[in-house]
Amino acid sequence: MSAVKKIAVLTSGGDSQGMNAAVRAVVRSGLYYGLEVFGVQRGYQGLLNNDIRPMDLRSVGDIIQRGGTVLQSARCKEFVTPEGQQKGADILRENGIDGLVVIGGDGSYQGANKLSKLGIKTMCLPGTIDNDISFTDFTIGFDTAVSIVVDAVNKLRDTMSSHERSSIVEVMGRHCGDIALYAGLASGAETILVPEVPFTIDEVANRMRQNFEHGKRHSIVIVAEGVGRGDDIAKGISERVDVDARVTVLGHIQRGGCPTHNDRVLGSRLGDFAVRKLIEGESGKACGIIKNELVLTDIDTVVNTKKGFNKELYDLASRLSQ
Repeated sequence: MSAVKKIAVLTSGGDSQGMNAAVRAVVRSGLYYGLEVFGVQRGYQGLLNNDIRPMDLRSVGDIIQRGGTVLQSARCKEFVTPEGQQKGADILRENGIDGLVVIGGDGSYQGANKLSKLGIKTMCLPGTIDNDISFTDFTIGFDTAVSIVVDAVNKLRDTMSSHERSSIVEVMGRHCGDIALYAGLASGAETILVPEVPFTIDEVANRMRQNFEHGKRHSIVIVAEGVGRGDDIAKGISERVDVDARVTVLGHIQRGGCPTHNDRVLGSRLGDFAVRKLIEGESGKACGIIKNELVLTDIDTVVNTKKGFNKELYDLASRLSQ
């Protein structure tokens, strides 16, 4: 017999491409296994507002290719408090919901962890473009965000080469430099600046000078926002090297657009996995993918573990950017 009969799904925090694929998988897998499925609108704020609606097959039709989240998202200061968390757990129980799937990043995981400790059966899916959740190789939305950055850098190279300029590209990643790292490697950026690796402006400027002395007609520097503002990096370079450094801040464009097939598949696999594990009686778990295998880890462990940085990949990018 299933450990749950009614489940709900919510998306919280910053949206990421592929969230809709995950929501679709949760709803359709739940219905396939005979569960009642509900959608919580606007994340934890919607939960506290009791904005919970039944979901059917039509609720998630024609959404797998769409960016954003059909359930919408919102920040909720009240849910950070113990009183808000207890209120959320009470509302779920009043609606007869005995299982909850939360799709989001670190803050969303923190909230789900609190609900789990209050007796709500919970599952978390990593929905964030930053790829900063531990115990999963990739998060839902990361692949699409990297593809957007790579496409932008490709376009910038064309115009930078024409004018022999340097381009400073600021990308998202406050605490995790994975977008900068993967996009930099994939686009052949000359320099990648991430929070995990110390650097000096002198080093960056000297490398750029050498690039131009060796005949390069342009130079691309990708900067994770956790390192600092692209404008500050450009100013520091221009003070040391006679180059025309132009800054492009990609900002929230990295969160938009149709998810790649990788993010659609990942969201679908993780959504279905979460439902099956709830049915089996699991709770308080984070769903992830490691070496293409779906894995479960205690949410408590995930939120208290910083994701490691792939220094091997960073060193590869450095070797290939000569």
